[in-house]
Amino acid sequence: MPEIRPLRPYRYADTEALPSLVAPPYDVIGPELRETLGERSPHNVVHIDLPEGDDDEKYARAAGLLTQWIDKGVLVRDDEPYFLSYEQTFEGKSGAPPITRRGFFALVKAEPYETRQVLPHERTLSGPKVDRHKLFVATGAALSPVFLLFQDPDDATKGPIRGADELASFTTEDGIQHRLGRVTDPAQVAAMVRSIEKQPLLIADGHHRYETTVGYGAEMDEAREAEGAEPSPRGGHRYVLAFLSDGDDPGLVVYGTHRLVFGLEGFDRDAFRKDAETFFTVEDYDGDDSGLQETLEAHGEKGQSVAARFPDGTTWLLRLRPEALERAPLKDEPETLRHTDVVVLHTALLEGTLGITREQQASQSHLRYYKSTQKALAAIDAGEGDVLFLMNGTPVHQVRDACLAGEVMPQKSTFFHPKIPTGLAIHLLDPDEEVAQVDLG
Repeated sequence: MPEIRPLRPYRYADTEALPSLVAPPYDVIGPELRETLGERSPHNVVHIDLPEGDDDEKYARAAGLLTQWIDKGVLVRDDEPYFLSYEQTFEGKSGAPPITRRGFFALVKAEPYETRQVLPHERTLSGPKVDRHKLFVATGAALSPVFLLFQDPDDATKGPIRGADELASFTTEDGIQHRLGRVTDPAQVAAMVRSIEKQPLLIADGHHRYETTVGYGAEMDEAREAEGAEPSPRGGHRYVLAFLSDGDDPGLVVYGTHRLVFGLEGFDRDAFRKDAETFFTVEDYDGDDSGLQETLEAHGEKGQSVAARFPDGTTWLLRLRPEALERAPLKDEPETLRHTDVVVLHTALLEGTLGITREQQASQSHLRYYKSTQKALAAIDAGEGDVLFLMNGTPVHQVRDACLAGEVMPQKSTFFHPKIPTGLAIHLLDPDEEVAQVDLG
């Protein structure tokens, strides 16, 4: 079962300045946002998590800044390990009350997926792993957390998280309220670990970071063995920085990631509709864009659904015909996957109808991903693609079922909202410093 341990992270000393110091995860930061974040403060974490510079020089620059911030006391470290509780309160759907998602930061032993201690739910792309690996090697630090889901059969986490001693409370410009606290009581820490470690952890977000940590840890062990040193199985390099949340928490919100298809030679919309109708019922959507996502959600309550939008504004609502599940290519998909919108899209439409192979999907040869519905619609309306597919969010229970069955969905299958900011905690991947142990009694 997974190994979960308290941490001694580096944190920003000036907690009142946190709104100008934290940043979204690197993979959702575009050039304009990168510039904005960098201008907020010379100590904004984006300067080390998404460094600027030519080629690999940027990674060395990030390492230099991290060392400088530690030496100057910009980043400080506590003497004793603890669980770092974290709450995010954000607006729900229009008219709904605010939602609070709770969890805590900890260290988790980074073991290969084959051990089934930590389970993935989607395929990954090679490019981000190369970038993260170079940053790991240069800085020797985990800057962004992996987002993991747990089950808590003993109900041991809610009390300590809600009752944690407050470290900081702040609001970012997106209106999200953040609260950090410390869980230090050894009995509470042990109870939390005992309950959570009874079953595997599921990766909600951060597959690239987790896989990079596994690889980095193995490389460090090999290097030390080559030097004649005995690597420690409890060295800091073997643990991933993680934010853990209860997979049954009603505060978990999952949105869809939309797919813009572009560069298809000889794309014919009428022919596409004819082919699509062998798998789907297809309805014209005549409403305005403001109600499209809500309409798609309602459409999806009766079966696997997507919306298709074309450059001239024409929009369709597609729902899978039940009998299509028993025909190729969907009948060849694992049972836990073929009932998900995203696998139906990738298998029946992208590959089966449009001819975009899985290799092309993985390399994004004809695909561009959007988390924002508005930005996705703006892109297709500007003629940047042949067709846009709008998606509903993948329910958490489908993510869990896929993980436990040992299956993986296509890349970008989920978008857990809101993202966990980078800069709340930094873990040094130090092979010479052993991670604290927990007395489980």
